Amino acid sequence: MARNRDTFNEINITPLTDIFLVLLIIMMVIAPMLDQQGLNLTVPENAAQEQVQKESKIMTIMVDASDKFYLDGMEIPSEKLESTIKSQAKEYPDGLLIRTDADSSHGAMVKVMDSARNSGITSISVDSI
Repeated sequence: MARNRDTFNEINITPLTDIFLVLLIIMMVIAPMLDQQGLNLTVPENAAQEQVQKESKIMTIMVDASDKFYLDGMEIPSEKLESTIKSQAKEYPDGLLIRTDADSSHGAMVKVMDSARNSGITSISVDSI
């Protein structure tokens, strides 16, 4: 006895649509709860930068291609970076300018930023040389 079977020609997409709607609602509820922290950076303009440095007292830390740190031309060991920034912060009330070499690593710049924030400096600018 042979049975005639009907072929299955259509796909029922209702359950798939229900799953997508539930996922969309979950994402819409969760998205506002995510706390994203970012860095507030002030990017100086090249022309106005020279005037700002002459008029105000901004601490400038240089990061060279080999990820060494310099303050006023003197090399700062990476272990003493935070303590040096903390001790110099009183002399430079207008903030910090980080000048990085194009070949320096991102981690070195972030290390200076973290040290500055831990030292209480809130105004940080970054410039590439």
